[in-house]
Amino acid sequence: MNFNLSQIARIRFLFVVLLTPFLVSVPGSKPAAFARPNILWISAEDISPDLGCYGDDYARTPALDKLAGQGVRYTNAFSSAPVCAPSRSAIITGMYPTTIGSMHMRSKAVPPAGVKAFPEYLRADGYYCSNNSKTDYNFEAPPSNRPPDTVWDETGNKAHWRNRTDKSQPFFAVFNFTVSHESQIRATPDQMAKNTAQLTTEQRHDPAKAKLPPYYPDTPLVRRDWANYADIVTAMDYQVAAILKQLDEDGLADNTIVFFWGDHGRGLPRGKRWVYDSGLKVPLIVRWPGKLNPGTTEDRMVSLLDLGPTVLSLAGVNVPPHMQGQAFLGDRQKTPREYIFAHRDRMDEAYDMMRAVRDQRFKYIRNFFPGRPYAQHIAYMEEMPTMKEMRRLYKDHMNALDPNYGKAMTSAQLLFFRPEKPPEELYDTKADPHEINNLAASPQHQAVLKKMRAALAQWQKETKDLGLVPEDQLRERMRPGGIWAKVEKPVIRESASTADSVILKFSSPTEGASMAYTTEEGKNARWLLYTGDVTLKRAGVIRVKACRLGYLDSEEVVRRLE
Repeated sequence: MNFNLSQIARIRFLFVVLLTPFLVSVPGSKPAAFARPNILWISAEDISPDLGCYGDDYARTPALDKLAGQGVRYTNAFSSAPVCAPSRSAIITGMYPTTIGSMHMRSKAVPPAGVKAFPEYLRADGYYCSNNSKTDYNFEAPPSNRPPDTVWDETGNKAHWRNRTDKSQPFFAVFNFTVSHESQIRATPDQMAKNTAQLTTEQRHDPAKAKLPPYYPDTPLVRRDWANYADIVTAMDYQVAAILKQLDEDGLADNTIVFFWGDHGRGLPRGKRWVYDSGLKVPLIVRWPGKLNPGTTEDRMVSLLDLGPTVLSLAGVNVPPHMQGQAFLGDRQKTPREYIFAHRDRMDEAYDMMRAVRDQRFKYIRNFFPGRPYAQHIAYMEEMPTMKEMRRLYKDHMNALDPNYGKAMTSAQLLFFRPEKPPEELYDTKADPHEINNLAASPQHQAVLKKMRAALAQWQKETKDLGLVPEDQLRERMRPGGIWAKVEKPVIRESASTADSVILKFSSPTEGASMAYTTEEGKNARWLLYTGDVTLKRAGVIRVKACRLGYLDSEEVVRRLE
């Protein structure tokens, strides 16, 4: 599949050129460019809907509670994978990782030709796209391990809408906050103090007041982790407040659609990395002044896969037909989903394969490797004090009653340590939000089981789920011999010229490649996305390269414009 990014941009350019002589300036009116909204994404790592606006009275999140009061709070938003890199590969492409081969954690996948990072479509249509600063899309090529320069106008810890040269240009800006990441729950005391320096005494969470899920043992160590998690969510809330303040200071709040979302569930055992709601369900808040009713809720099923298509819809850009995500706002929004789908595959060194389908009430999970335990050893996960505590208590439980606490683990706490998983799981998330009581064998739920089982099987067939292809075979299919493919050098042609200027066309022999160009020299040059003919003065230099997700960039083609 190949998708031409230039057509929409050319049409828009011709429209503006033809219409400009007839435009009349009205005193006090905004420039024509402001007819399209700015779009701001604020994303946070490793958080469930543990916010005050979602009814959590343990949380201290005033900025996000205020944002929810100004916009819409989505109550059924889910990631397609319960871990960052696969989840982000879905978000940036609008495609299921199980379809494009990026479902394994940190797999450096090669998506099919024509699958592009969606900001390219925005850039082609005139948006300034900035990312501050995490990428981690599961496609990044060495040595930079960053996405191609065709994806963002700028990416890094200084990327900001304020850096665009033309302040009337609409922007799509992303800010990703890592303070809520799993690693920060178990941070050193000095790092935790640094992370939470802004918190007032009243905002610090008392471990004794934590409300633990029933699958966690109630011990001081576990309570401390939960309180640490709540503290860093509050720290993240301060960062949200700072970005929204900058938007207000720039006078852009009224013309900017703000999204807040988490990339997957909380970074604690049986949350992150697992296809239960604790690993998939995320907060999603959208503020769109004058368009969305403030302080409302929306219960439609939303997958984070839908975020990219929704941004394109809001920007007035056609959603490419290959995208599996569905816009839930804007002129191109689709009818609400009946189901969301999710997957768990290799998590670091632990191989597994779980698939899940959920409607507004029931969750069905198919365990394709039921002979493997839930509690497979994952080195990174084992560093969490809660995980260590669960291991210790399980060992004590298997020998005798825990002498420190005088009681055995409960049946809910023992679920995670079963030696084998059942082939199927079914949960009533309304009656059993922690997904403890497996109804797969319940006679009263067989009709639901069959319906959900069929929905999952149909999805796997329609989306060409690659999960049963062994990873070594999948890697060989995508990258034969383990060698990174390199995009072929682009070709530059002159289509017209005068004594003072030249019109250039670029093309790439590599299927699915995009091209970037710059007239600047040096390693810090700003790369522009090629969308059509480029007109330049006969002076200086032009540098062109071709890029594709999962490939090494081509060698640069350099031409002196003399």
